[in-house]
Amino acid sequence: MSGHNVSFSQRKTKRQFRPNVQRTTIYEDGRRIRRYVCTRCLKTMAKA
Repeated sequence: MSGHNVSFSQRKTKRQFRPNVQRTTIYEDGRRIRRYVCTRCLKTMAKA
């Protein structure tokens, strides 16, 4: 997703909104797997 940075003087410069991706260890079928996962997904997995 793209948009603008807006300064105090209201100048607009292009920017991109990127997902917050972290490298984490996940347990799948009893095995540890290192994956890149967004923080929203980590929060959802912690609930389950």
